[in-house]
Amino acid sequence: MSSDAAPEQHASADDYLQRADLMAELGRYDDAVAELGYAITLDQASVRAWTMLARVQLAAERPEDALAAADTAVAVSTATAAVPGAAPDWAAPLVARGLALVDLRRFKEAAEVADDLLRRGPADAYAQRSAAAILADARNGQPALNAAWRGVELAPREAQAHLVLGMVAARLNLFDLAERAYREALELDPELAEARNDVGQSRLERRRYVWALEEVAATVAVTPVRTNSARSVGESLLRLVLYGAGYSIVAAVLVAFMATGSGAGSRLWAALLAIAGGVLLWRFASAVPGLVRTILPELLPRDRTLALAVYASLAAPALILLYALLGSPWPLVLAIAAASVAELAVLRRYGPAPS
Repeated sequence: MSSDAAPEQHASADDYLQRADLMAELGRYDDAVAELGYAITLDQASVRAWTMLARVQLAAERPEDALAAADTAVAVSTATAAVPGAAPDWAAPLVARGLALVDLRRFKEAAEVADDLLRRGPADAYAQRSAAAILADARNGQPALNAAWRGVELAPREAQAHLVLGMVAARLNLFDLAERAYREALELDPELAEARNDVGQSRLERRRYVWALEEVAATVAVTPVRTNSARSVGESLLRLVLYGAGYSIVAAVLVAFMATGSGAGSRLWAALLAIAGGVLLWRFASAVPGLVRTILPELLPRDRTLALAVYASLAAPALILLYALLGSPWPLVLAIAAASVAELAVLRRYGPAPS
């Protein structure tokens, strides 16, 4: 059904909900929103419809609209809870609200939602792992880890529980635990390896948690997230530093040696070698999408050694080129120093680059 079609006569709210779910699973989010609009028109007190609308808007990356729908879902759920004999779905609306707040970077409010989930659902596996995931984005720390462990204890056979534990552990730099949890999740659900390509609202959390775990994995040298189709971003960063810095050291020393015989000739070779080094670094950097804008700023507070090593490796060819332009020996000295420190720091902490 297209988004501009009129509602069908005699169709029930459930009919529209089913069609909305189908549209969302096909990635047709605007059509799903239209179907949900018809469902809500027929049943404005439907917690399920308002919650699904929030989740569809989250999947469509429209967090403000998602928050508005989630707020209504929470309000309707709260009102329903006052009805004798009613058993409202209280957790799902709160989770949708927490996720929307995280996407809007309103972390304090998101943490409050997570605390509410933990308080209201001490024996609810979904509430516990969802609260842990929200806390991992909002403030992390021991409460997030405790909630993630509780989620696993309550639902040891659910892959998402282990996935959330892995995500929280990785953000706390507990990489051994993160790897074990991720592998356990993969054993329970082998399709998790490709979950980042999922669409729809029913797999919203699974997709988000895999994305989050991969994002954290991009900031460490050894990552728990490994698929058959791609190397880890952390391994790519190691290669960039070790091979890029190693090349710059050799190139700078060679140019310095040539400068003792012919300053003009050494400057020409410096330019050529700097360009070649830039091409080499571009090759490794291209394996890490968003390296400068996203990965390095995220990496700096989490792993300063690796972040500074990457920056130094990127700077070394530029310093060699600066020597070619100015003729002063100091850029060569700085290039050798920067590349050497980067290489030694990474080798001492992480060992040789993966083959």
